[in-house]
Amino acid sequence: MFIDWLSVSQEFECDLPDVTGIVIETLCKKTGERLSSREPKFKHEGSWSTSISINIQGRRIFVEGNPSRIDRQDNLFGYTTIEQCIGVYNRILSEYGLPGFRKCTRIDFMQGPDGKKAGTTADGAVIHTIHLTTNHSVGQGNVLAYLKGISSQSIGRNYGFLYPNGRTVTWTPKGEGKGGRLQYRKAYDKAFEIQDKLLPKVKRTFGENSEEFKYVKKVQAYCEQQGVVRMEQELKSEFLKREHLAYWGLFDEGEFARLHGEFLRLDQKLKVNAMDLVSISEQLMLEGVCDTTKAANTTAMYAIEWMSGKVFDFKKAAVKVHRARLNRIGIDIKMTFDREKFSPVIVREIREVNRVAVLEIPHWYKRPSGHLHLVAA
Repeated sequence: MFIDWLSVSQEFECDLPDVTGIVIETLCKKTGERLSSREPKFKHEGSWSTSISINIQGRRIFVEGNPSRIDRQDNLFGYTTIEQCIGVYNRILSEYGLPGFRKCTRIDFMQGPDGKKAGTTADGAVIHTIHLTTNHSVGQGNVLAYLKGISSQSIGRNYGFLYPNGRTVTWTPKGEGKGGRLQYRKAYDKAFEIQDKLLPKVKRTFGENSEEFKYVKKVQAYCEQQGVVRMEQELKSEFLKREHLAYWGLFDEGEFARLHGEFLRLDQKLKVNAMDLVSISEQLMLEGVCDTTKAANTTAMYAIEWMSGKVFDFKKAAVKVHRARLNRIGIDIKMTFDREKFSPVIVREIREVNRVAVLEIPHWYKRPSGHLHLVAA
């Protein structure tokens, strides 16, 4: 697992230097009193057309971007810890004479005019968004089948949405491909993404015969040979605060690995070999979901009716019980049945696909190591 995007801010105790030469002030129309001031957001441009966004508001610095991508041609592999990412940001901030982010040591509660709590503040960096990413290798030629298979699975109350080109799957509350309020998960064909977006960009900038283009082409070919599926989840500000993962230095980063692991185990629910009464009933017995053949057959009938287009009343206790049983073998009768997604070729733990949880880093790959000596204070 590595970090593919990080948004972070910190409120400092000292005035910050003028970086852009432009100040935007908010004044009270009646009194002329200055209510707040800020500099416009600006981008730090790195090599290879990479950039990091910096926003200064009073004594607050907000930085966001992909630290694993800055000054690099690609981001197939990246930084694995928040400290490494913050080290990249602090190196960039120092170039503008700005103070660097540091770990929190305490959280203070703010009071509103009525004396009630009005939020919190910290003496260090606050994380607003973080993207956790892992590369799965499913074998050459198997990517589309794998994506189709996992698109049939739900994650809690989030449902899979397979894009029309079959190259990307997202999980959202309405299953429509739009981002959720707390988390946003997706899986996509990494070789296709490099071919479609990165290679044309490198070609325009450096030319088809350049060493830069040849290297990215090599990375793309490696992804295609290995059948790389990129598994990525975005944890948003509200979720991070709710789970006590927002204040850097005051939580165990191992919790990110646990949360990401739940997402990566998505394909382990794909158990059924064929969508018929016998195989579904057998799998329910094999997995220990049902104790008797009669119970398994009854639950299997709900799946058969679902495939026939029946719509269930999920307020009924019996429907809830049978849905929960079928969920354990990768069938969610609350989702709209799609014969393409639930094809027997795809399921049974996607047995046609030999998934490797961790993609190996080839010896020729250029790792992100240029900023690791500059860690946070």
